[in-house]
Amino acid sequence: MTQAPKSAPPGRTKDNERPLVEDIRLLGRILGDVIREQEGVAAFELIEQIRKLSVAFRRDADHEADKALKKLLKGLSGDQTVSVIRAFTYFSHLANLAEDRHHIRRRAIHERAGDTQEGSIEVALARLRWAGIAPKTISDTLATSFVSPVLTAHPTEVQRKSILDAERDIAQLLTARDDIKVKAASVNANKDALTPRELSANEGQMRARVLQLWQTRLLRFTKLTVADEVENALSYYESTFLREIPKLYADLERELGQHPVHSFLRMGQWIGGDRDGNPNVNAQTLMHALRRQADVALRHYLTEVHYLGGELSLSAMLVDCLPAMQALADRSPDTNEHRKDEPYRRALIGIYARLAAVLKELTGGDAARHAVAPQNPYQTAEEFLADLRTIEASLLAQHGAALVAQRLHPLIRAVEVFGFHLATVDLRQSSDKHEAVVAELLAVARLEPGYAQLDELAKRSLLVGLLNDARPLRVMGNVYSEHTQSELAIFETAKVMRERYGAQAIRHYIISHTETVSDLLEVLLLQKEVGLMRGTLDAQATCDLIVVPLFETIEDLRNAAPIMREFYALPGITQLVRRSGAEQDIMLGYSDSNKDGGIFTSNWELYRAEIALVELFDQLARDSQGARAIQLRMFHGRGGTVGRGGGPSYQAILAQPPGTVRGQIRLTEQGEVIGSKYANPEIGRRNLETLVAATLEATLLQPTKSATKPFLLAAAELSQNSMAAYRKLVYETPGFTEYFFDSTPIREIAELNIGSRPASRKPSQKIEDLRAIPWGFSWGQCRLTLPGWYGFGSAIELFLSQDGAPSAKTAHKDKLALLQQMYKQWPFFKTLLSNMDMVMAKSDLALASRYSELVSDARLRKKIFTAIELEWHRTTSALAMITGDKQRLANNAALQRSIRHRFPYIDPLHHLQVELVRRYRAGQTDERVQRGIHISINGIAAGLRNTG
Repeated sequence: MTQAPKSAPPGRTKDNERPLVEDIRLLGRILGDVIREQEGVAAFELIEQIRKLSVAFRRDADHEADKALKKLLKGLSGDQTVSVIRAFTYFSHLANLAEDRHHIRRRAIHERAGDTQEGSIEVALARLRWAGIAPKTISDTLATSFVSPVLTAHPTEVQRKSILDAERDIAQLLTARDDIKVKAASVNANKDALTPRELSANEGQMRARVLQLWQTRLLRFTKLTVADEVENALSYYESTFLREIPKLYADLERELGQHPVHSFLRMGQWIGGDRDGNPNVNAQTLMHALRRQADVALRHYLTEVHYLGGELSLSAMLVDCLPAMQALADRSPDTNEHRKDEPYRRALIGIYARLAAVLKELTGGDAARHAVAPQNPYQTAEEFLADLRTIEASLLAQHGAALVAQRLHPLIRAVEVFGFHLATVDLRQSSDKHEAVVAELLAVARLEPGYAQLDELAKRSLLVGLLNDARPLRVMGNVYSEHTQSELAIFETAKVMRERYGAQAIRHYIISHTETVSDLLEVLLLQKEVGLMRGTLDAQATCDLIVVPLFETIEDLRNAAPIMREFYALPGITQLVRRSGAEQDIMLGYSDSNKDGGIFTSNWELYRAEIALVELFDQLARDSQGARAIQLRMFHGRGGTVGRGGGPSYQAILAQPPGTVRGQIRLTEQGEVIGSKYANPEIGRRNLETLVAATLEATLLQPTKSATKPFLLAAAELSQNSMAAYRKLVYETPGFTEYFFDSTPIREIAELNIGSRPASRKPSQKIEDLRAIPWGFSWGQCRLTLPGWYGFGSAIELFLSQDGAPSAKTAHKDKLALLQQMYKQWPFFKTLLSNMDMVMAKSDLALASRYSELVSDARLRKKIFTAIELEWHRTTSALAMITGDKQRLANNAALQRSIRHRFPYIDPLHHLQVELVRRYRAGQTDERVQRGIHISINGIAAGLRNTG
């Protein structure tokens, strides 16, 4: 652990990579010292031997090294194996921190040189200015915009909060180390004896944190609970969102000058409200999630108000204040004689007392400090905001702008964005669960004994009739099934939570597996049953929660626009939505559509569905005859990996079909992607910036032109052939399911305590029933990353072939030219191929072949791995032909650098994982073997920087 990666030795290290190599060496040396001290010299030398053999296997395809490595690994004891796996896992974590630091370092260097990066607010606004778009137009656009990253939990979340906290400390120490070096460069180092001492002290603190990591277990003893997932997510608000989002707004305000910036960027959350396939989420977890969210928001505000009180020590003897400010101070319960002439402090002590009372009322918690007792709680966040604005107005009126900018203005923005609820919690459940509740309610009420057996038109007619009936369905005194009680409790709790924490606390109800119009009507009916919908469809009804269909499979995506057209054609629906805010979110599922039809078809059908939906809502607006148009907002269910819709968000937003953004976008953030994007506050702000920049550019510049007819026809043909190739392997090849379960660690992943939700929807070994998340996670672990590329190579091969026709050569040339033109001119196609390129750069056939050896049936192993290998080569060849780049990541130097520095240290984890899985499945099920497998899963996920 003491050396830089062999692929970047000191003599050949690029100058701009030298600081990264130095940080990796430093962290590796510290980790090596800790291992030598804690585990002994023999353990350290064993780790080094495995590292060298693994690097030789990767770098030189050295067969002797391969043999020696296999022999060495098979001879390791259980304790030795766990020790080695822990070493490489922790090094993966530490290398990530060094890489994050280097990313920030390089960005700062570029900005100091005036080379601002694409995806930044500065570049986005500069492009808008160059296009002649006035600041007022941008301000007006933001006033009607809504951008929301939504944090979700899922079954591959492998990080423990204890580990995340220690890593944040190390990241801060790396930052401090850079600051020390900058200081040393600005003075005469020979005369400054302090800098070496500071560096030494810094390294000592780093060593303590690395030692803490080494002595902290990576794995949980018990299954992760929903409450644990809530706490993990909240740690990102405390470290990043609460402080960095106001800074992002400040950047926008600075760029736009006097024009106001509406609070359009808001956070969303699924944790605590997502019940789809998770029996552990219920009304109690929803209440807990919102209570904990409120606690985090309010404690942040209390801390800031406390510090403001210290800073705003202005005396009325020296400076005047506005009458409203004086009235605010006079209402304060603070009667301390020492502060009689300090109106701002008195006012802030009163504000603190009211906030402390809110904290007690909403969460049961107590504030840390009390100048006066908690009292007179604010009823809404808007009341609190009004008091802060009173202070702001008074300070500005007395030339106190400098006092506003530092803390008060960020606090005002935070309250605007986060309120008392912190983030909007989405509710989600599968459509069949709603159907079961409605069926029971109707049967007990003796209105329809066999609702589930009705055809779709009969269901619609019945449901519309019930939505026009003011009476509830529940029969007093009847005891309903546990399922019905639990589902209705969610709706009832949502109503109470909105009243307690504000209307933005819960705003969206997502329906998984939306396949029919009745799926939407059922959720409206359940809202009506508890008072979330008031009135009737034919008599001024309003509805509190936006009913959000989730279209997931290929078939669902194809039916998305027809379903929504038929829904809005029902009498009263359009008027209901208009009266309820005129917003319609539609969620598009990347994960299941990919598992269903493969990478290309998934993306193509998503593209087509978006275009069809925009056309539909534009038509509805034209037909509205001047009435309020309904705002369509796409909610992109993106996962971590490219196979689940992952990839760079900036490019993804700009590649959306023309007219589909319009200032409106929600998208999910999942798993290790949350950690890699938002654990470091500065990187977190940059990632949020890219969402804002891309949304502005996509909305106002409209960089995505409509695809030409030849482009669309070619994509349709590629999609058809790609899906056929993908489904032939995954769903039509006998034995493929057995191959998948044997050649990947999917079984072991299912046993990990890494999520509150089961890995499969049903207790079966069918690909259809497996969740898309562990499906993608497993392929990543064995380094095939199959969901991110399979089928594309075959589709291109078929597209270019002409079955031996006389003009085949000319046709091949023309079709290849068309594909190359699509890559250069069509952002959808270019981004998709760029993502495939990235996925294939992370794949490794040599390592994947090692996993295939876990399949006991040799004929099956050879048949399927050969098919996968051939398709891999076809896809590699296709990418090279179309892009003109023979090497992977030719246009992504940052990821190239990342892979070069990290992957040699991930490889040993793969070799060890295969060996331990082999032992485990052979019956060696002792605790050390299981622990070793699970830690290796953690290390590989951390090293690849995404999971599922």
